[in-house]
Amino acid sequence: MAPRGVPYAVVMPYPGELPESLLRKVVTGSFRGEGAARVRTARPSSTPICHPWPDSVLGPRRCGDGAARIKRVTIEDLVGERLMIGLSGATLSDADVRVFQDTRAAGLILYRRNYEGPAALATLLDALESALGRRLLVATDHEGGRIVMLGAGTTIFPDNLAMGTAGEEAFAFRQGQFEARELRRLGIDLNLGPCLDVLTERYSPNIGIRSYGKDPRIVSRYGVARIRGMARGDLSACAKHFPGKGHSPLDAHLKLPTIDSTPEEMRATHLPPFLEAMAAGVAAVMTSHPVYPKLDPSGVPATFSRRLVGDWLRGELNFAGVIASDDLEMGAVSETCPIGEAAVRTAAAGHDLLLVCHTAPAQRAAAVALVEAYRSGRLPLAEGEAAAERVRRLRLLRAARREGGPPAPEPDARPLAQAIATRAVTEVGHEAVDLRRALNGRVAVVFPRFSDLAPRITIEPEIADERGWVAGAFGSAGITPETLVVGIEPTADEIAAAAKRAAAADATVLFLFDAHLYASNRALLEAVQAQARRLAVVLLRDPYDAALLAPGVRGLTAYGFRKCQLDAVVARLTHP
Repeated sequence: MAPRGVPYAVVMPYPGELPESLLRKVVTGSFRGEGAARVRTARPSSTPICHPWPDSVLGPRRCGDGAARIKRVTIEDLVGERLMIGLSGATLSDADVRVFQDTRAAGLILYRRNYEGPAALATLLDALESALGRRLLVATDHEGGRIVMLGAGTTIFPDNLAMGTAGEEAFAFRQGQFEARELRRLGIDLNLGPCLDVLTERYSPNIGIRSYGKDPRIVSRYGVARIRGMARGDLSACAKHFPGKGHSPLDAHLKLPTIDSTPEEMRATHLPPFLEAMAAGVAAVMTSHPVYPKLDPSGVPATFSRRLVGDWLRGELNFAGVIASDDLEMGAVSETCPIGEAAVRTAAAGHDLLLVCHTAPAQRAAAVALVEAYRSGRLPLAEGEAAAERVRRLRLLRAARREGGPPAPEPDARPLAQAIATRAVTEVGHEAVDLRRALNGRVAVVFPRFSDLAPRITIEPEIADERGWVAGAFGSAGITPETLVVGIEPTADEIAAAAKRAAAADATVLFLFDAHLYASNRALLEAVQAQARRLAVVLLRDPYDAALLAPGVRGLTAYGFRKCQLDAVVARLTHP
């Protein structure tokens, strides 16, 4: 509910279902209880609909027979309802509050930079909502695997490609249910996942292990099972990235990709998971940034495409939920136009919720441009009102900020994560003669310094203690390795040291981080392969590095670098 003096529609679409005394308090703004302005009821067929956004923002509107007047909604309110923005850090500043007040943003997206644990997050959310006097729609990217923003208090599951490989639909449902309970305890309303992009034989530098696989039937089954699990745990899900970018040749965070797929290919391969998710009642769908010239000959990014968003997703496919953009501060968008123009074009395409995730100047510019576009008539007000109403319904779907008790991982979630990872381990290399026997001798392990990534992405504490994890994982098999920790992008000196260790050891285990992307890691692989007597290589992210393994080198992957996945790979390596 808005602070006194701020015009805001206190919405009660079906006033006949409340006692008159309570209705009067809600509409006048004098009711300030926990459920104020958040009551949802089923639509009775005989009750006249009172649209919660007025016919015109120029004045109040009377709804229904004898209903009280609804407070005036300004264009700024309408724009703010459709904005989801991020904060710069884990503690709330006056500047943060001012950005939310000035833009009237109704959505908050949480990143790794905002999370210092459950208690700190609770303080952050409570302070922000208290300062604003209204409930926010709080979201985060919790895909599992490498895309996890909130660590402590949650279970970090394997990446989706591991789930697809594990081959058990019930696992996906239970994952969704467990993560829903964990995230609701932390105060999250909306999970920006799962990723329903379908992989192909084409190289995918950004999606990769975030996908459930190459078969649209598998992606549909596991994605929908997880969405249903989240719904069972009272967490809203957002399927992404419509109309599908599992075959994007570039990372949209950095550059604008072009996907040349035909409509027939998209409908046969990439669209089915989204259709299944919509049929299952997914709350939101996120679009993608790439250009699809054979779907929209205008050549605009999908984010700006009325043909793809408004006409296809909302119109032909009849999706009634919230359509969200991907982050408008990504390189794919910023190379196209300034942020203000991008926000207007994204709204014009048919999006309801616009994400501007990182910087206050961009967030302010987006809000200002949208307000001006509505005032000038460039954007139709009726569409804006309908879009804001869809977001508002999602935002007020829950009264409580948190539910389910104090933050804590679900007791059965870690065993499930380990079971998924264990079943996902895949041999991707060649037969390594006598490797098993050589592991009884002198063993060298080369392992990346994951702790260097911890300030930017969620790294489990056990993996951030690189030497400790290696000693424990191999020690359980009676192996005491000589461990060399190298940079995520190793230096020439580290590469030389790794080659020297490999030459002296009976067996070497190299944990390899995307040699197909990083030249330094490819140099590391080549140096170790040239010197090692017997070698096993563990692929830590996408499996494309398998093509770089030399004959006689054993390759394994669990499709990710989370602890459960690394534990599973070492168990397979040492107990074949």
